[in-house]
Amino acid sequence: MYEFLTGYMFWLSIGICLIGLLVRFVLYFKGLSWQLDRVAYKEYPALGLKGAASSIIRWLIPFGTYGWRKQPFMTVIFFGFHIGAVLVPIFLLAHNMFLKEKIGFSLFTLNPTLADILTWAVVVSAVLFVIRRIALPEVRILTTAYDYFILLLSAAPFITGLIARYQVGDYTFWLTVHIFCGEVLLIAIPFTKLSHIALFFASRAQLGMDYGIKRGGAKGKGMAW
Repeated sequence: MYEFLTGYMFWLSIGICLIGLLVRFVLYFKGLSWQLDRVAYKEYPALGLKGAASSIIRWLIPFGTYGWRKQPFMTVIFFGFHIGAVLVPIFLLAHNMFLKEKIGFSLFTLNPTLADILTWAVVVSAVLFVIRRIALPEVRILTTAYDYFILLLSAAPFITGLIARYQVGDYTFWLTVHIFCGEVLLIAIPFTKLSHIALFFASRAQLGMDYGIKRGGAKGKGMAW
């Protein structure tokens, strides 16, 4: 099973994830309204790009927007989860050793202690997400079993990684489960809400362009909107 997961399934899961995200990204922009969006973006590209960049950058900075500042607790757990979820899979030493073995090169690696802290941040933040969905009526009413499934799917590689890291029980078993969970997550990304990994940038760019052009950016330039 280990050989299968680190061989054929590794390449298949990576391929499905990357190609799937690319397709979702392209389809997002192809689905924009020709009259309401594309005409304005083509007519005012500089204003549009400026608005898109501003929107993306501000939302990537903790407390960089009014929305983040209005919900400080949510902001902390959101960034605690996502910073760890991005940095650990890419820069963990063990992952880069595997990468070196598979494709011949590796990336910068995290200090093991920092990697542990970031992994725990993901797990704790996932638990807090669940508590928030249960505790807050305005969130609970919108929550379905699917949302809990996505949280579990997202946290599973980190939970099993910690179990393997601290060698709780059979190390080989938990390492295999960890790899399996990671690859299931990769395959699921393009087909679930987890596609926001790419679509976040698409939607923030679109909204930023809207505000940069149609909602004040092109004021006084004879725009019909």
